[in-house]
Amino acid sequence: MPEPLSARVLRDRVVPEALFLALERECADVFWLDAGADAPEGWSFIGTGAPSSLPGEVRLDAPTLDPAAADAGPPLRGGWVGWYDYESGARAAGAPVSDAADVPGGAWLRISRLAAFDHTTGVVWVAAVEADLDEWNVFVTRVAATTAPYDDPAANEAGSRRVVSRHTPTEYAALIERCRELIRAGIAYQLCLTTRFTVPGVHDGVAVYRRLRAATPAHHGGFIRIAGRSLLSASPEQFLHAEGGVIRTRPIKGTRPRGTDAARDAELASELAADVKERAENVMIVDLMRNDLSRVCEPGSIRVDALWAVETYPAVHQLVSTISGTAAAGTTATALLDASFPAGSMTGAPKLSAMTRLHDLEGAPRGVYAGCFGYIGDDGSLDLAMVIRSIVIDGAHAVVGAGGGITWRSVAESEVAEVATKARAPLAALGAEMPAAWASDILN
Repeated sequence: MPEPLSARVLRDRVVPEALFLALERECADVFWLDAGADAPEGWSFIGTGAPSSLPGEVRLDAPTLDPAAADAGPPLRGGWVGWYDYESGARAAGAPVSDAADVPGGAWLRISRLAAFDHTTGVVWVAAVEADLDEWNVFVTRVAATTAPYDDPAANEAGSRRVVSRHTPTEYAALIERCRELIRAGIAYQLCLTTRFTVPGVHDGVAVYRRLRAATPAHHGGFIRIAGRSLLSASPEQFLHAEGGVIRTRPIKGTRPRGTDAARDAELASELAADVKERAENVMIVDLMRNDLSRVCEPGSIRVDALWAVETYPAVHQLVSTISGTAAAGTTATALLDASFPAGSMTGAPKLSAMTRLHDLEGAPRGVYAGCFGYIGDDGSLDLAMVIRSIVIDGAHAVVGAGGGITWRSVAESEVAEVATKARAPLAALGAEMPAAWASDILN
């Protein structure tokens, strides 16, 4: 086990964005788990580390030994940050995957330097191995003292980039009908059908992420760069959270765009809350996740803490539910992922049948999209978000995935419009517009 990190409170206040910009200029591998621009609560984590593998042996069943001490500091004081791709989970579950899929296990960093921002109090913690803590403290303090302005992330490329879509709206609509045929035949109850938009060319990932977070702040946003590959996310969906031996998941199923004025906005939120199809889609995933968590939680401990709650974000309204359970003795991070990943909100139900059929329908790997990202702590804490509303920059291209859950009640035109709604903000951050066919006023 690597040397644990030592932590201390920084006397100065630091702007997270300023620290990230200073750190990424010096470090090839870097992360920012971002609670959002101007977040009033929650935690953000910025740091660097050494490439590692998935820390699957970390146990999640240990309750917090000293609740008072836990409350006094950040939930992450050392561990790993990274992502886990969709095909790794599909492969482990026995579903077919493309030969072009990512290397199994995703990409991870073992944290060597960490700054933790408590957005409720404004307190900043710094952590590093004891021999490096003073130097890291000086680096962060120097950033805090910097008053020079930095460039405006709003300087965009105004839709000049070309976009290549994996499917046309007509092709995607035809796939929706094939999903409905499978549902009618009893092969699945729901299928999360996805597609991809590719923006060729070299991209400045840091500038793109700053535009993305400015336009669509989210409580589980993030930037992770490992071995030259970058994940940029404005994810609103917390997939898995573990702390003190309690595991939670918060699936999202059901989406509406924001309205152009307050009255229309409220109307869209109310429409989402009452929509029979969206509620059915959401509760199917709730039942699936209850079953998944029951495989690694104490019998009788599974609870539905919230059902069909409407949560509002800058670009969309979402229908969100919360399920929790107490981790069974010996539960590890690998055991939890084997039981629950890929997330039911990104597969459908029954899960194995849905993944098998989606492999045939989509015709290509999802990669990091529909996977998860975040941290796994040395102490058994864990916080992983869904890779949605996200961008992956790899070499000379960037990709944006988007999709939606298909049920028997799905209407193709509405599902196509939902994909366009979800993909529009990430593409705009890349300086691109939706392809003309997807951007049609008829669809949106």
